[in-house]
Amino acid sequence: MASEEIGYRGPTACAAAGITYRQLDYWARTGLVEPSVRPAHGSGTQRLYSFRDVVVLKIVKRFLDTGVSLQNIRTAVQHLRERGFRDLERMTLMSDGATVYECTSPDEVHALLQGGQGIFGIAVGVVWRDVESALSQLHGERIDTGETLVGHNPADELARRRNRAV
Repeated sequence: MASEEIGYRGPTACAAAGITYRQLDYWARTGLVEPSVRPAHGSGTQRLYSFRDVVVLKIVKRFLDTGVSLQNIRTAVQHLRERGFRDLERMTLMSDGATVYECTSPDEVHALLQGGQGIFGIAVGVVWRDVESALSQLHGERIDTGETLVGHNPADELARRRNRAV
């Protein structure tokens, strides 16, 4: 099944991105990373995040872990929203702690490093594969039918049986 046809509930998105539910909720309420599949509409409704949303959540977490300000992260996330889905996989995000730069070639990375300041980078393709791997072990949900999709976790036989019974 194509990743565009699957959504992930909050706890699953948190587990794959390595964040707490409190962070997820705050980021959704403040508009930093909102669920693109289904936003929450009042108490009791479940947000549903796309694969791309989960990748962006993990990128935000990495930026926060390295000390980038929330203001700069918001700018970077807005830029990521404007990019095509597959473009993310080939991108490297670099930061000096004050500014976030997009690099799409080794020459651009090299040019940033020539400045002599401390720079760190996030290879989005690596984050992409980490999220893919994590989500393959967790539950997703078909966007069109709401059917629970069980990950490749062999320990979850009960959930697999429940899905077959429906």
